Amino acid sequence: MRVMEYLCSGCIARIRLFTYMSEMPIDKNVEGVRSEDAPAYSLLPIFRKEKVVLDTSLFVNPDVRNNLGRTPTEALETFLFLAAQIHILEFYMPPSTFQELLNFIDKDKITGDMLLFLRQKPPKKHELKCPAYVLYELIEDMRDRINRGLRVAEFAVRSTEKKKIDEIIQDMRKKYREALREGIIDSKEDVDLLLLAMELDALLVTADQGLIKWAEKFGIRWLIPEKFSEYLASAVRRSSLSREC
Repeated sequence: MRVMEYLCSGCIARIRLFTYMSEMPIDKNVEGVRSEDAPAYSLLPIFRKEKVVLDTSLFVNPDVRNNLGRTPTEALETFLFLAAQIHILEFYMPPSTFQELLNFIDKDKITGDMLLFLRQKPPKKHELKCPAYVLYELIEDMRDRINRGLRVAEFAVRSTEKKKIDEIIQDMRKKYREALREGIIDSKEDVDLLLLAMELDALLVTADQGLIKWAEKFGIRWLIPEKFSEYLASAVRRSSLSREC
């Protein structure tokens, strides 16, 4: 009973807001509103859709995708099924990231819904600006990582008398990867995701710790990837309630 009262009161408040906006004076120079000569019903939606930028790790990383599907293809199919029911969100992915995703899925099982509910948009690389301090931090970070990589190599050389060559190489590769690649953006796909999220003022959803680290530097909102399925389920419920109103 309380839920129905809440929903009804919300609908009444929304109707009052539409009525108020239709009667208030409108500035012709303001983009996205009706002019004085336009009909009274010519209003854009009051509530903007939340934009969400997705990374391939949501469908490829087995630790993250389990709630959506056993394979990348199943996870993507589940996402598209849920996205079709959500009208309060818009999902985006840069073309470079989309092409990367296609390498992991069975394209024959994915219908045209992918293009309808997962928008492909490149960031405006020539229009976006990057703060200078970010460049300083990137250079400082790379210098530190290079030094750590050298120390890993030196340790591997010194241990040749105690370990077998194959064991040394395997250990060195693991430590070298940790020193140089973990917690950093190291591909154009990573940069495209950051720039697009910044351009759209969107929520970034990724399991890549490097992307999360740099998203915080740019002031980009991000979602814990393990909660992505719950986020989608909540959006489905909210979309259903708003349709009923």
